[in-house]
Amino acid sequence: MPVAVVTGAGSGVGREIARALLDAGYQVALAGRRPEPLRATAGDAAAALVVPTDVSDPASVAALFDAVRDEWGRVDLLVNNAGTFGTPGSVGELSPEDWQNVVQTNLTGSFLCAHHAFRIMKDQDPRGGRIINNGSISAHSPRPRSVAYTATKHAITGLTKSISLDGRAYDIACGQIDIGNAATEMTAGIAAGAAQADGSVRPEPTFDARHVAEAVLYMAGLPLSANVQFLTITATAMPFIGRG
Repeated sequence: MPVAVVTGAGSGVGREIARALLDAGYQVALAGRRPEPLRATAGDAAAALVVPTDVSDPASVAALFDAVRDEWGRVDLLVNNAGTFGTPGSVGELSPEDWQNVVQTNLTGSFLCAHHAFRIMKDQDPRGGRIINNGSISAHSPRPRSVAYTATKHAITGLTKSISLDGRAYDIACGQIDIGNAATEMTAGIAAGAAQADGSVRPEPTFDARHVAEAVLYMAGLPLSANVQFLTITATAMPFIGRG
C-alpha cells in the first residue's frame, strides 16, 4: 500500500483529501495541530495514522516524518495542504508579527514538510515519490487586505517549481493545485459575501470540496514519469477570470 502524508488533515479540503486517499487504498498519516479533528478524519480506518503536528515548528515536522518512517518505512506522497489566512490587512496595516505567523505556517511549513519528504523519497527503495502543494487561487491574484496570505501563496509556486527541478534526478515529481472557493469551514463567509476589488461585498459561488480530493487523486495516481505541474479548480462562476 502506498504511503501518504496530508497536512491540515483535520478539516476542510485536507479532510476530504485524506479520506479520499484512505478510500483509494493509501496508508495515510494525518497531520494537524489538533488531535481531536484528526481522529474524526481517521474514523475507524486502520490505515490512518494520527500525528498531531505544528508545521511551523521544525522539531514537530521532523517528528512527523520520523513517525511515518517508523510506522511504514517510506513516503510515496506528500500533500502540503496546511495553511492559514491569518489576520486580514493591507501592507500598511498588517503587523510584522501577524505577517510572520502566516509565513511560518504557509511557506516555511510547506518547505519543512517537503524537506523531510524529499530526503526520504530520494533514499527509499523503490526510489521517488510525489509532492503536491496547495497553492490557492491567491497564487495568481489577491483578494483585498490579504498581503500575507497572497505573498505566501505566490511563493508556493516558486517552491513547487524548485522541488520539481531538484527532484528530477531522484524520481520525485512535484505539482501544485490552486483551489478557488471550495466549500469548507474556511470559506463559509464567501458564500454570504466576500470583499471585491472595487470595495463592494458580494456573495460568491462555491463548489463541493470532494472535487478537490478527486483532482488530487488524479494527480497522485499518475506514474512518476508524468506530472501535473499546475492544476486550477474553481467554482465555475467565481469572479477570478476576467474582471469579475
